[in-house]
Amino acid sequence: MVALCWTAGSKSPNAAVGRIEPSRPVRCLVTGASGFVGPHLIQHLTDCDDTVTPVGQHNGPDLRDPSGWRTLVETVRPEVIFHLAGWSDVGASWSDPVTAYQTNALGTVSVLEAARAIDGVRVVVASSADVYGLVDRSELPISEFNQPKPRSPYGASKLAAETAAQAYWQGFGVRAIVARPFNHLGPGQSDRFIAASLALQMAEAERDGGGHIVHGDLSPERDFTDVRDVVRAYRLLATDGRPGEIYNICSGNAVPIARLFQILADATTAPVEGRIDQSLVRPVDLPVLQGSYMKLHAATGWKPSVPLTETLTDILDDARRRTEPGGMASVNP
Repeated sequence: MVALCWTAGSKSPNAAVGRIEPSRPVRCLVTGASGFVGPHLIQHLTDCDDTVTPVGQHNGPDLRDPSGWRTLVETVRPEVIFHLAGWSDVGASWSDPVTAYQTNALGTVSVLEAARAIDGVRVVVASSADVYGLVDRSELPISEFNQPKPRSPYGASKLAAETAAQAYWQGFGVRAIVARPFNHLGPGQSDRFIAASLALQMAEAERDGGGHIVHGDLSPERDFTDVRDVVRAYRLLATDGRPGEIYNICSGNAVPIARLFQILADATTAPVEGRIDQSLVRPVDLPVLQGSYMKLHAATGWKPSVPLTETLTDILDDARRRTEPGGMASVNP
């Protein structure tokens, strides 16, 4: 897969706010390096010849420890901080909203506060399209002008993180840029998420000669993007995004979750049958989520490049490897 580390003819006149030349190597710090997206971002940055300091769950300060983050950032002195770390499970945020808020909102403040110590550092804050909440079909596709109306503790915590990022830009001059990725998929994702869960169960069914695939409600429609496209967008925002701005990262298409099930089932070499599990049905869910990436495209030239069928094929192949003897049944959160 081509690294695509920069876009010729970028339209973002960011010299006044410390624009980084996209074609040169950048000194980066990545939080959440041991999660799902982190390894993909690190690989992309490495392909772009950037210098990367990865900070994961077991080799960095707690997100609620601002002094620890300040010490780390002053030591590394990055040009860009990609802040991916945080609570990522929407469904589980209903059972522990306090930790979701502390991790996502206060954790982002810890990173932003640390960034104040380094003049000119850019901070790409990974938020979520879940901040938009319930959106009427007449409002689709969702742009950055849509009013956020989060319907989950997770979404509310991410909106609080966004507000902090914008406040640190306005109040302290921290060059924070907010990314709002919609649903993203790819190899290495935890089976707490729908595509990886379906793929893992289907790989197990292949191994066992067939079986039932349990799932929640498959009727909601989501905007799915390959994680490798998402990390390309993150780096482009680091170089060409405007501080204080918010950018959607999405495919621009709404796909029923049932379509994911069917694509995976068609690629599976054993008979499978879906079976709904009421415990997997969320208390509040959004019927449809579809975004527009036009603002991101105008700023950086980015557009999605990996077809959904290719993404799902890669996820299923990854699940097959994980069900082999010695494989891991579940990986990055």
